Amino acid sequence: MRTDRVDAASIDEALVRELLVEQFPQWRDLPIRPVEGGGNDHRNFRLGDALSVRLPSAPGYVPQVEKEQTWLPRLAPVLPLPIPTVHGTGRPSVRFPAPWSVYGWLPGETASTTDITDPVRLAAELAEFLVVLRSADTSGAPGPGLHSAFRGAPLDHLDDEMGALLERVQGSERDRAAGLWRDALAARYTDAPVWFHGDVSFHNLLIRDGELAAVIDFGCAGVGDPACDTVVVWTFLSGAARNAYRSGLAVDDATWARGRGWALWKGLIMITNKPPGQAEFARHVLDELFAGV
Repeated sequence: MRTDRVDAASIDEALVRELLVEQFPQWRDLPIRPVEGGGNDHRNFRLGDALSVRLPSAPGYVPQVEKEQTWLPRLAPVLPLPIPTVHGTGRPSVRFPAPWSVYGWLPGETASTTDITDPVRLAAELAEFLVVLRSADTSGAPGPGLHSAFRGAPLDHLDDEMGALLERVQGSERDRAAGLWRDALAARYTDAPVWFHGDVSFHNLLIRDGELAAVIDFGCAGVGDPACDTVVVWTFLSGAARNAYRSGLAVDDATWARGRGWALWKGLIMITNKPPGQAEFARHVLDELFAGV
């Protein structure tokens, strides 16, 4: 199948219904509705009350599908919080030229859209989750690559791109950004590869009754350098919650330096974005980095 023909514009409720009729007729009559804010890399749909359907939205995200289908069932038993459970592995077909998945529905609201009762507790529990994830068996697991958007890889592969991105800030900010990037490149990862989530954001944390209930979207997960999982410190956490996360994550100064590199790259990528809120979010990330927090 030509996975280069995967197109987000063609993914809708009608397509999901056709795929279910074709491959999972037992679920063909369940109601289907799109999940609002369901992510950029994949399109997600609620399927009845207990299931969801997840399809890659572009060719570059196709490699994430089989990775999640293979590794989420192996990781779930060792992790302290629920993660998505695979109920069906959709195959490429004439209707949709890429693999896709049926998952169990995890109830809750994303941490970006609902109130959190105790941010410090959430930060500590998230750090604990990632520490346990780092300790999971890596035998046969995928190293960094296209499937992880190169999360977990050395930062060197972003160096050419960063040269252009630094032009998006001026004067003393450019100098500080260049210094952060030099420090990140110098802080080499020399330990054994470990599991990382790859996209630790409040969009991927589910909250129920004000508390952390599940971690979702392992599309960028893999085995390598876990520094990318520090970025939430500059994107969303603050104050005592930030301190709890730093303490609980238990990584060395070099990992935090590389994490600043990942956060800087993210901030500079988004600083000129047009969609509402994205440039403001990027400005917040850069301000946090430049403040040295």
